[in-house]
Amino acid sequence: MITQEQTAEIIAKYGDNPKDSGKAEVQIAILTTRITNLTKHLETRKKDNHTRRGLIMMVGKRRKLLNYLIKKDITRYRTIISELSLRK
Repeated sequence: MITQEQTAEIIAKYGDNPKDSGKAEVQIAILTTRITNLTKHLETRKKDNHTRRGLIMMVGKRRKLLNYLIKKDITRYRTIISELSLRK
């Protein structure tokens, strides 16, 4: 679970102002944090299939946002990928 403080830090880091949670970079960063937390959760609870489904849906949503950024502005895509270290 991601706290409100963590969300506020992410918005402050990637958004233009403290209430800018709609920017694609902010949404990608929040989804990445949630995906990381759920991945750790599923390492210990291997049979939690409801959470696994939610995780797969979040990964798909993040992929769609990243595809949107590729079409919209490739430099913003490259910066968010490097900052979040999503590619190896």
